[in-house]
Amino acid sequence: MSTRTGEGSLLAQARASHTGTDNKALYKEWAANYNADLPADVYIAPTLTAKEALKFDSSATGSILDAGCGTGLVAEVLARGGAKSIDGLDLSPAMLTEAGKTGVYQKLFLGDLTRPVDIADERYDIVTCAGTFTHGHVGPSPALREFVRIVKTDSGIVVATIIDSIWESGGFKQEIEAMEAEGLVKVVSADIIDYVQARGDHAVLIVLEKLSPAARGDHKMQSSPAVLPTGQQLLSVRA
Repeated sequence: MSTRTGEGSLLAQARASHTGTDNKALYKEWAANYNADLPADVYIAPTLTAKEALKFDSSATGSILDAGCGTGLVAEVLARGGAKSIDGLDLSPAMLTEAGKTGVYQKLFLGDLTRPVDIADERYDIVTCAGTFTHGHVGPSPALREFVRIVKTDSGIVVATIIDSIWESGGFKQEIEAMEAEGLVKVVSADIIDYVQARGDHAVLIVLEKLSPAARGDHKMQSSPAVLPTGQQLLSVRA
């Protein structure tokens, strides 16, 4: 990996952040050099997230929210795949400025994923979220349920990465199991992927489908819920 001066310390600072104020200050400093410090062939989580999302909308005609969009790494891959209706949400004004330079978003707006977001129910076909469920950033609640709320019933899909070291300890596995048990979602897939290759980082790439009220009863009666990765299963990596 070609490492710019300060990249290691800035990434470490990102994972050590504890508040939105910390993150805003960090990304204000990092935004202009973020893509150079974490090139797409090394920080591959955004590319894998976008490609996974495109599997569920092969004609790329649906509306997509890129949550925690950063500089636009996910959206650029979505756009190359044909997506034309992409909005972006991020906590950092500086990162949104960089995202705007990509020219692939219809709308960009500030939002804090540690709180309920000001978006109407069932607004989007797909929500993508890469690199946000990590140390010092966003936890599972309320973000995961908010993503489910704002995607469309029966067809809405949530595609997100969750860094493996907080998959269980951070409560993500438990929250997804709870949502599935409640019949809110079906776990379509949960794969272990490379995240930042040069650092040997891995993440869970989760795909959730929002269920309709009519489908929830049938789903809750299923005797075999999805088997989510735990412990040694994290050794199985898909790049």
